[in-house]
Amino acid sequence: MAIEYKTRTQLVVEILREKILSGEIVAGQPLRQAALAEELNVSRIPVREALLQLEAEGLVSFEPHKGASATELNLDQVDELFELRAMIEGDLLAASLVDITDEALAQATEILAKLDSALGKENAANTWSELNSAFHNCLYSGANRPQTTDLVNILNKNADRYIRMHLLWAGGISKAGPEHAELLAFCQSREIDKAVAKLKQHILSSRDEIKAFLQQREQLNS
Repeated sequence: MAIEYKTRTQLVVEILREKILSGEIVAGQPLRQAALAEELNVSRIPVREALLQLEAEGLVSFEPHKGASATELNLDQVDELFELRAMIEGDLLAASLVDITDEALAQATEILAKLDSALGKENAANTWSELNSAFHNCLYSGANRPQTTDLVNILNKNADRYIRMHLLWAGGISKAGPEHAELLAFCQSREIDKAVAKLKQHILSSRDEIKAFLQQREQLNS
């Protein structure tokens, strides 16, 4: 069994991410680099690098003259984002499957294999998020609707921190692989209604699990 090596930055990322997602660090709380470096017994460099990574994940924000603070995870935002995704991505997939190429489906199959191998590995959430977007974009490529695709990418960027949270904390990893495989199978057989229904179920079940996690966190911290 290989021994997993983690850099100081990776360790700081994991510690701070856990504190934010668990509610130990609350929304709006300042994240002072000097204090964190002292608390975690590291220099400021890995703390700074960790905060930048968490900013990319949507868990930390930087403001001029104020520095870094934890961002808010909002239940209402989860509802709106994921319901919009289900509606728009469902329509986009239906349009795509009319003209999708075998080459696009073959590429989606290759990406799905990479997704499966990425889960459980170092930095899995970051790698998985990028591959997940690529997988879905392959399935939508037959639609030839660039403005709708751009809108979907914006929604997914806004939902990304919740998607990462779902992967890391709310059971998303165990469900992602089988659901993607079933979705791809319906796309390959051009069963449009079944593919759209599976996609919407995939998105909305993620919404429900994320909301349940956030509600549980609120109850624990109330």
